[in-house]
Amino acid sequence: MRFPDPPRKRPAEQLLPMINVVFLLLIFFLIAAKLAGPEPFPITPPEAAGERPEDLPEGVFFLGADGQMAYGAARDEAALSVLAEDRRACAPDCAALVLRADGGVSGAALAALLPRLAEAGVARVSLLSRAR
Repeated sequence: MRFPDPPRKRPAEQLLPMINVVFLLLIFFLIAAKLAGPEPFPITPPEAAGERPEDLPEGVFFLGADGQMAYGAARDEAALSVLAEDRRACAPDCAALVLRADGGVSGAALAALLPRLAEAGVARVSLLSRAR
C-alpha cells in the first residue's frame, strides 16, 4: 500500500541577515550623523543674498534680539570671557568666528558688539544669514 508523502513544510524565512543589515545601517547613521545641541534661545537670522555655508564650525556665538549673548554653555558677559579663553587657546590659528545674530538686532547693537569681540581675540567674524 502506498501512502502519500507528507506535505513538505516551506523552510522558515531567514530574518537574521535582514536584522543584521538593519542594525549595521543604524550604527552607520549614528556614527555619520552630526549631533548638535539645541540653540540657547530662538534666533531668526537676517536675510542676505549669496552662497550658504555648507557646515557650521563648532564655536558659534549667538546674539539675541534683546541683546542676550551665548557661547557654548556661557550666557551674556560670561560668554565673552569663555570666548576670549578659547581664542587664547587656539591663537594664532583661530578660524573666523561665526556670529548667529537675530534679524531683529539693530545695526548699532551689532556695531557695539564687534569691538568687544575684538577685545576677546576675534580677528574675523562671519555673520550667518539665511537666503532670500
